[in-house]
Amino acid sequence: MLSTLDARQLPSAPSRPLSYDRLKIEGDVMELHVQPQDASCGAVVKGVDLRRTLTDAQVAEIRKHWLEHQVLAFVDQDLAVEDIERFALTIGPFGSDPFFESIPGHPHVAQVRRDADEKTPIFAENWHSDWSFMATPPAATLLYGNVVPPVGGDTLFADQYAAWDSLSADLKSLLAEKRGIHSAGRAYSRDGAYGEKDKGRSMKIRYSDEALAKQSHPIARKHPETGRIALFVSPGYTIGIEGMSDDEAKPILRALFEHQARPEVVYRHRWSQGTLLLWDNRCVNHAATGGYDGHARLLHRITVADRTLL
Repeated sequence: MLSTLDARQLPSAPSRPLSYDRLKIEGDVMELHVQPQDASCGAVVKGVDLRRTLTDAQVAEIRKHWLEHQVLAFVDQDLAVEDIERFALTIGPFGSDPFFESIPGHPHVAQVRRDADEKTPIFAENWHSDWSFMATPPAATLLYGNVVPPVGGDTLFADQYAAWDSLSADLKSLLAEKRGIHSAGRAYSRDGAYGEKDKGRSMKIRYSDEALAKQSHPIARKHPETGRIALFVSPGYTIGIEGMSDDEAKPILRALFEHQARPEVVYRHRWSQGTLLLWDNRCVNHAATGGYDGHARLLHRITVADRTLL
């Protein structure tokens, strides 16, 4: 079965032009600059101040670019928690975070934190789509860089439209009606990576054996807004395939995990202070990286529910 994976490389991403939009805000003009990155997904956004209340036209324009590029980086922002919350609600309703503690006074905001002297393994280094083990996985995640190390800490994003599109016809046929089995057990159960043996971590994680629950989703998952098919599995949360034994499913999943994270479908985001990231969990996987030992790192995170499925 492994030989049915299409080994050809995806063509290099074509050079994408700068998108330039002028939208009025209360008598002023906002110049929204969207610069696609030299990768299969990802774009940098300038010219918008997210401390301000956005108009419906602005929200629609931002959403259009988000659906097109899958990952947006709003750079040079100076945001309070309330600003991040307000912007999140323009994308969709607040989602739930079953295994994170929230910050006081903000029940939908969590901290992704690592202290300078911390020695625990880097959080979320495995490729994953946030909370894919839920019955209704979230549409989006927002992550804001409050304290950004001078080196390391990049976040990787893998375009799962491109991953699906570049599978062989035989493998697409095999998987088209199959459902992947997702679970948070390997990460958040008592015996998981962030369970009771995970000592010395500054990030507030609530482990629970509720993480052992399983949920299935289509492997070829249709995006509810774009209509495109994305490969919806990940090594972080996908543990099997419905209707297959472990012996049958494991080699297929291993091949898919390798295929979906090839360099040609990956965007590497390099953080800078005051950047707000917005990504679409329905069509990208992501993974954290280290390389900043001796430096503190603090980001604020909000999960956004999928408004099309509520």
